[in-house]
Amino acid sequence: MEYKTIEKDGSVQEEIKKSRFICHVKRVYTEEEARDFITAIKKEHYKANHNCSAFIIGEKSHIKRTSDDGEPSGTAGVPMLGVLENHDLSNICVVVTRYFGGIKLGAGGLIRAYAGSVALAVKELGMVEIKEQAGIGLLLSYSQYQDFAHFLKGHELTEYDTAFTDKVSTCIFVDKERKAAIQEDLTEFFKGKVEPVDKGNREIEVKL
Repeated sequence: MEYKTIEKDGSVQEEIKKSRFICHVKRVYTEEEARDFITAIKKEHYKANHNCSAFIIGEKSHIKRTSDDGEPSGTAGVPMLGVLENHDLSNICVVVTRYFGGIKLGAGGLIRAYAGSVALAVKELGMVEIKEQAGIGLLLSYSQYQDFAHFLKGHELTEYDTAFTDKVSTCIFVDKERKAAIQEDLTEFFKGKVEPVDKGNREIEVKL
């Protein structure tokens, strides 16, 4: 399971020829969640001229929907979706609220404005890759734990769920295809005195 999505929910706004465009972004995992988010934004910005939307759902991005919400057909939802597709994002819903400022933008201007609004939001809010990694648990003496820092640095790994009692229990997560090699390296590093334990898989986020 691997896909890219937005790092955090949020909104970003800009003014284009006196019209205010606000792009609202949220992580969603079902079509129902996406539609609830769109409804909530429409309710919050009920005085806006348009609340156009696009969402992509699923690890394989199999659910895609758009709405122009009264803008000329093809000038809002589809360009917004195109930005999400270009960034290879999924499990994401975007709603661009437009408060009309009195100057018409024309079809090309609208496409640029709606796509640009989503692109700006993605840039500002950041992207992450969601990966399923394999967990390896370790029970270490305090002196072994001090040495463990060198192992982590050498393999560019991070420790998780570390607990200190009479010994130190800790855990690392690695790409599934690296698991066997890392376990071998750990056994060698600790000269066979530490037994790596399988901790199952966990979904982690890697900032892009």
